[in-house]
Amino acid sequence: MCGIVGYLGEKKATPILVEGLSKLEYRGYDSSGIAVVEDGEIKIEKCRGRLSNLKDKVAGKEYAGSIGIGHTRWATHGEPSDVNSHPHSNEDETIAVVHNGIIENYIVLREWLISEGYKFVSETDTEVIPHLVDYYFDGNLEDAVIKATKRMEGSYALGVVAKNDPGKIVAVRKDSPLVIGVGEDGKESFIASDIPAVLNMTRDVYLLEDKEFVVMTKDGITIYDENKNKVEKQIFHVTWDIDAAEKGGYDHFMLKEIYEQPKAIKDTLTSRVVKGEKIKLDGIHLTKEQIENFDRVYIIACGTAYHSGVVGKYVIERLAKIPVEIDVASEFRYRNPLITDRTLMICISQSGETADTLAALRLAKEEGARIIAITNVVGSSISREADDVFYTWAGPEIAVASTKAYITMLIALYIIALYMAEAKHTVRETEIEKIKDGLLNLSEKTAEILNDVDTIKSFVDHLYSKNDVYYLGRGLDYAVAMEGSLKLKEISYIHSEAYAGGELKHGTIALIEEGTSVIALATQSELYDKQISNIREVKTRGANVLGIAMEGQTEIEKTVDQTIYIPKVMSILAPVLSVIPLQILAYYTAVQKGCDVDKPRNLAKSVTVE
Repeated sequence: MCGIVGYLGEKKATPILVEGLSKLEYRGYDSSGIAVVEDGEIKIEKCRGRLSNLKDKVAGKEYAGSIGIGHTRWATHGEPSDVNSHPHSNEDETIAVVHNGIIENYIVLREWLISEGYKFVSETDTEVIPHLVDYYFDGNLEDAVIKATKRMEGSYALGVVAKNDPGKIVAVRKDSPLVIGVGEDGKESFIASDIPAVLNMTRDVYLLEDKEFVVMTKDGITIYDENKNKVEKQIFHVTWDIDAAEKGGYDHFMLKEIYEQPKAIKDTLTSRVVKGEKIKLDGIHLTKEQIENFDRVYIIACGTAYHSGVVGKYVIERLAKIPVEIDVASEFRYRNPLITDRTLMICISQSGETADTLAALRLAKEEGARIIAITNVVGSSISREADDVFYTWAGPEIAVASTKAYITMLIALYIIALYMAEAKHTVRETEIEKIKDGLLNLSEKTAEILNDVDTIKSFVDHLYSKNDVYYLGRGLDYAVAMEGSLKLKEISYIHSEAYAGGELKHGTIALIEEGTSVIALATQSELYDKQISNIREVKTRGANVLGIAMEGQTEIEKTVDQTIYIPKVMSILAPVLSVIPLQILAYYTAVQKGCDVDKPRNLAKSVTVE
C-alpha cells in the first residue's frame, strides 16, 4: 500500500527521496509528495498521479535541504487529490508527517482537535497526526510523537519532521512495516516502508517491532520503546542481488517474473527436498507427537495466497490426513472460529505484511494455536510473529499481480504436507518418494511450457475484446481456475469468474451464449471424464472453449476449440504447471488491451490496511 521514505545526512534530500519512492512504486499508489527541511522552513511538494508528476513539480527548484520525508499514497480516506496527498502538516507547516496505515479513531480525534481550534483541509485520517503532534509539542519532537501515538488507535508507520526541532527525523511503527537504513560511517540514515527503497544506498537496516520509536540525527540513530527506554537492536544485513529488481530486458516485471518461475521452484525446493532423504523444514521443528496432536489446520490468506491455500487444503488432507479449513483472512476473525492449543494455523502472505492475515495470526496466537508462516520476505511482520517460518525463495517480486510468489507458495504447501505425512506415516514411503521426484522435476517441466508460448498467445484474440470470461475446473483444477480468473481480471480488467464444473447446471450455465469465452482445465485424471461432460455442456450452448489438459489426454480435442497441453505429471502436482498458461494468457491479453500490466489500477502489492 502506501510507501514511506526518509533521509537524513549530508547530501541533498530531494533526489534521494524521489529515487526511494520510485523503488516503492510496486506497492501501488495514486499520489506522491515530499517534505524537505531547509533554512528553518519545511518545504512541501505533493500532487496526484504518477511519481513523474512529482518529479516535474520539483524539477529546477534545487532544494538544498539534507533532511526530508517522502510518501506514495494509496487512497483509503478521501479521493486521490493534491490536498489529500501526503505529507500532511499542521496549519502553519511547522510539523510534517508521512503515514502508512489507518487511524481508526480519527473521527473522534478530529472533532476534539477542531474543538481545540485546529483547522483541517483534507478528508484523510492522517491529518489528525500532525495536529496531535503539534498539540503535545513543547520543543522535543520525539516526546510529542510518543504522546500523540498514545491517543491513536489503528495501524501506522510514521515519519515526522519539525521546524522547531531541526536536524531530526522521528519514526515509529505499529502494525505497518518500517525499516531503518544505516548509512556509511553512520553519517546518514534512512527510513522506508520496504527494503528496496534503500537498497541502492545501504544494505544494513534495523527491522522495527511494534511501538518502537526511532530518533535520527546527524549524531546517529537511537531506538526507544513507548516508555522512552532505549532499545538495543541487531543490524540486519541484506544479501539480495540488487539486479533482481530490474527488468532485465523484459517488457514488464510480470513477464520477467513468469520466466523466473523455474528458478524460483528450484530455489524453494533446494535443501528441503532431497531424493531418498527426509523432508527438511529449515527452522521449523514440529515433532511427530505435536503433529499427531493437531485436530485441525486453518489456512489463512488473501487473494492469490488464498488460492494457493485451496490447493494446500487438498494436499494436506490427502497426505497428512488432518482436517483443513481454508479461510479468507479478512473474514476469519468475524465468524468466531474454534481455536485451541490443538490448532495449527498456516498463514500465507507474499509480503508478510498483509494486515488481515496478520490480525488473524494474532487472534490464533492468543487462543494458543501453533502458527506457521509462509512468506517471501525475510524479517516481515508475519515472519517475526509466527512460531515457525517457511520462506519461499522467489526473490523480489515487483509486479503487483503475483506469479512466481504464488508458485513458490504452492511448493511450500506441498513440502509441509509431505513433512507431516512422513512424521505421521499416513502415506506409503514409495508414494512420498514418487511425489518428491515429481517436485524435483517441476522446474524443468515449467521451463518446457515457457519455451513454447505461441499456442497460448494465439487464444488472446478470443479474449481481449470480451466483457466476460469463465473458467471451469474440478478438484485441484478448480483452485487453479480461481487463480487464473483473478490474474485476468487483475491486469486486463475483463470480468471473469471461476466455477466448479459440477456447479454449472445449478445456475451458471444460464450465462453461456454463442461466442462466450470459456477456459476449461482438465488435468485431474480421476475427474477427467466428468470435466469433459461439463465442457460439452457449455460447448453445446455456443461457447468458445480453450482446454488445458495433460500430455496424452487428447480426447479433449473432440470437445474444445483449442487445447494447451502441460507436461505429464502426477495429478496432485498439476496445479504448479497448469497455472502457467493462465498467467501467460492474462499477461498477453492485458498487453493487447494496452493496460499497465505491472501497476494495475486500484491495486497494491502489499495490502497493509484492513
